[in-house]
Amino acid sequence: MHAAAVAAGNDVDGCLELAERFGASLPMPAAGNTAHRWALLAAAAAGDLTAGRVLEAHSDALAILHEAGLPVPEGTWGVFAAEAPGARLEERDGRLYGTKPWCSLGDRLDRALVTAFVGDPAGNTRRLFAVDLRNDQVRADPPGTWVSRGLAAVTSAALHFDGAPADPVGEPEWYLRRPGFAWGGMGVAACWYGGAHGLVERLRERAGERGGELDLLHLGAADVALYTAGAVLQQAAGAIDSGAACGRRGELLALRVRSAVAAAAEEVLRQAAHALGPAPLAFDEAHARRVADLEIYLRQHHGERDVAAAGRAALAEPGPLERLRGGLL
Repeated sequence: MHAAAVAAGNDVDGCLELAERFGASLPMPAAGNTAHRWALLAAAAAGDLTAGRVLEAHSDALAILHEAGLPVPEGTWGVFAAEAPGARLEERDGRLYGTKPWCSLGDRLDRALVTAFVGDPAGNTRRLFAVDLRNDQVRADPPGTWVSRGLAAVTSAALHFDGAPADPVGEPEWYLRRPGFAWGGMGVAACWYGGAHGLVERLRERAGERGGELDLLHLGAADVALYTAGAVLQQAAGAIDSGAACGRRGELLALRVRSAVAAAAEEVLRQAAHALGPAPLAFDEAHARRVADLEIYLRQHHGERDVAAAGRAALAEPGPLERLRGGLL
């Protein structure tokens, strides 16, 4: 997977081809091999974050369809569930009307799973739908609105629906309530983890070449952060496969895992910046792109808001001391 992602690089067509080729071969979450699924996602992101980002979204859509007990048509898939002020997508009589924001590669994918409001026009009940993006009643914003320096090829813009046919996936509110919602969020964290590997490899090269005490310090700090993230992901994968990550427990686990991995990746970014200085950011295209890609990808984590949500969820669980008294770490 790593070699295929390196070969695909920043070429969107190559990344989409990789996703369609390998997406269905990834083990499904909770099927006994979740750690291997995440290792493959991490390997793709370590090769190239654009490739990892595209593969993760496509494979997540396939996992959602599998969780719903539905067959998976061919083609490339995305999952669009974001909301934004002034943009609202509604379903009426089996068709979608309105605007969906933040649709990554919405103008390049074949199909997508999209959340839309259903029922009362003023209500907030949402349902997931499968839609063919090649339909003439789906229109993407014109090029030029996506100005990101990171993941620059994974353009994200609004899609406008004018009566596009849509097939329901699950019952209303199923998308957010299903166990796989938390599992998919941790799959994204596996890509952050993989993306940070490339930076640690650069620190290893620097420390091997110079061997100074500060070079070793930066490498050591980044290595510890990456090791911690890997251990957290491994433990979480085991919990998913054992059935211990459903409902509120799964939600709390996802908040903890994503926060821990995001913090580790940001620590790796910080150590790389301090160790390597400005030169590779200015003169090394691959390094500069990896840094920019990882920084914007990490913003899928909502930072302090997600940590606060973890705190609220933790209040309903046994405290650390109580767990220790029960013989648990």
